Amino acid sequence: MVNKILIIEDEINLLETLKLNLELENYSVLAFDSGIEALKHVELFSPHLILLDIMLPLMSGTDVFKKIKELNINCPIIFLTAKNNVKDKIEGLKLGADDYITKPFDLEELLLRINIALKRNHSDNEVLSVYKFNNCEINFSNYTVIKQNGESETLSKREIAFLKLLIENKNTVISREEILQKLWNFDENPSSRTIDNYILGFRKFFEPNQKEPTIFQSIRGVGYKFNNQ
Repeated sequence: MVNKILIIEDEINLLETLKLNLELENYSVLAFDSGIEALKHVELFSPHLILLDIMLPLMSGTDVFKKIKELNINCPIIFLTAKNNVKDKIEGLKLGADDYITKPFDLEELLLRINIALKRNHSDNEVLSVYKFNNCEINFSNYTVIKQNGESETLSKREIAFLKLLIENKNTVISREEILQKLWNFDENPSSRTIDNYILGFRKFFEPNQKEPTIFQSIRGVGYKFNNQ
């Protein structure tokens, strides 16, 4: 499989240099000097990794990052920036960036970081491509589940994303705020009842006894938890 890398960088010379060198490393590369233009193609291209400059014209790199996450594109993102500022680095990592490299940088170092991020993401995807528990199964690749009664059903993209979030944090309570931030756009305004309805649906699919749930638990005033040993 050829890994696909999306570059968003407004310094044309650097953009062309990165594209050439990554192609020499046998990556498939799509490059843009504008975040707005890149966002028009990111879903169709479906990159395995994104190199994203923070200091972009018209739309900042952090805003581009947020838009990418709203599209539920979960590939690794490495920030590129001329800022050598701890505050900016912390801000980028808090947003959920996988790495951060300051210009000017050594090409070999960047290639190494790209390779590490891709391997880590590939490993994570392998673990969560199919998840099995209590005679049930969730396939994150094709959005299908095998329910407690043995029947198969296709879920929505958001239902699968919600299940993945719960399972990635199994046996740990996830707050309502984190769920809303990661799964809904800022302008959708879902209510707490919306999340409750998803949990009720999961219990219907996977709980042996919906009236006494042991797998998908609601923690009053805090959030939700997926229990599985």
